[in-house]
Amino acid sequence: MANINCPIGLFPKQEAEIIRLTRAINRAPTAEMKSPWAQDLISAVDVLLTCQSFNEKSLDCRLCRNFSVLRRKTADLVVKASRLSR
Repeated sequence: MANINCPIGLFPKQEAEIIRLTRAINRAPTAEMKSPWAQDLISAVDVLLTCQSFNEKSLDCRLCRNFSVLRRKTADLVVKASRLSR
């Protein structure tokens, strides 16, 4: 788990769910089976991306945002791969 000190405590809660969903995606054997987990991951990451307490001056906030953007892009690719595999 990443060590990000979230001033409002949102990151640790979401991070636990993001890790759970990422593991589920990794366990799923096909792109089609990964897609529902990836969609849930998008929702979990979007909570962090829309954080109203984001502070550009905070390294922790910037790290949270950057990790969330990367995770969102990855989950989007999983969903797209599922659509292509149909």
